[in-house]
Amino acid sequence: MSKLFDGVRIVGAGQTAYAKRSPHGVHRLLYQAGTAALKDAGLEWASVDGLAVSSFMLPPDNVAIVAEHLGIQPRFMFQGVYGGASGVIGMAHAARAIRDGACDVVVVAAADAFDVTSHNATLDHFNTSVRDFMSPQGFGGANGMFALHTRLYMERHGALREDFGRFCIALRANALRNPNALFKEALTMDAYLNARQIADPLRLYDCVMPCVGGDAIVLASEKIAAGLKGPSLRILASEEIHNYPANDVYGLPGGWEGFADRLYERAGCGPEDLHFAQVYDDYPVMSFVQLEGLGIAPKGKTARFLRETDITVDGEFPVNTGGGQLSAGQAGASGGMIGLVEGVTQLLGKAEGRQVKCKRGVVSGYGMVAYGRGLSSSAAILERVE
Repeated sequence: MSKLFDGVRIVGAGQTAYAKRSPHGVHRLLYQAGTAALKDAGLEWASVDGLAVSSFMLPPDNVAIVAEHLGIQPRFMFQGVYGGASGVIGMAHAARAIRDGACDVVVVAAADAFDVTSHNATLDHFNTSVRDFMSPQGFGGANGMFALHTRLYMERHGALREDFGRFCIALRANALRNPNALFKEALTMDAYLNARQIADPLRLYDCVMPCVGGDAIVLASEKIAAGLKGPSLRILASEEIHNYPANDVYGLPGGWEGFADRLYERAGCGPEDLHFAQVYDDYPVMSFVQLEGLGIAPKGKTARFLRETDITVDGEFPVNTGGGQLSAGQAGASGGMIGLVEGVTQLLGKAEGRQVKCKRGVVSGYGMVAYGRGLSSSAAILERVE
């Protein structure tokens, strides 16, 4: 087992209310999420000397300006520029900083204040690849891009729309036990299959709902954690990879298969030792690719895995226990934190009506969509300290 993160603990998690609209800006959301996470840990902002932030709508400000707004004096800072992979990456960078003695308490937070209009405007100018080569062609935003991924997966592996439907329906069942999820009604297969078409083969419930919200976790040195009353977690392993596979601008593989063996070797466990997965679910197809890349489902066989496995909180292998982005909402860059916050909450035993029996789980992220695919992939294996 790797000792890369020895001496570091995760001690709290927090979330703002998710909403379709809100008067609050990004700075306020980051403060609210961080405050909730610190309260959960039993700490105050005065103890924070490290800050990791991710937000699409933060510019022209940056993490240093956020620190000014918060009234803290960080000795370590990180700004996530990897989209939905940033949450896990920021956590790992913060953990290394604590391990190396650069700081003692780090808030890792993400927030955005999106509505549908601002979300679409951001996507049109997401990066130069999108701005110069895709947006002028009327590419349909991320929906159009991932519709092609979905069709390719269906043709290559024989998956049916009903298979993606099973995934979405299970996540909706989980969301109904999460008071912060935006969707409040059960999803049926009939409703899923006959929903409004967005970009063939995607329909309404294959696509995330842009919303306003923020998420945060707190990391602390083992010495600080020992003085707190609540439970804590250790990071067994964390990996990131970018532009994988290089020179393949349009393909289904994500970076997880590029580091999964190393992730499990460093963690000292395998997929069979996990009790849940929190995967980045901007679209069902990418959740399929993550489950396969992480070795939870055989390659190309997630459809069969879902037919044979109950992934709800009552099932044998829960996935996205809070409903994920597909049923809780996608608060921009906070989409890269929602699974991390949920995984931490579950392992701390604080998930209340959706709590699963667990000691160890995996959280993964995905982001920075460019020409044809996301460029950044991340994952971490977390474990409760007994």
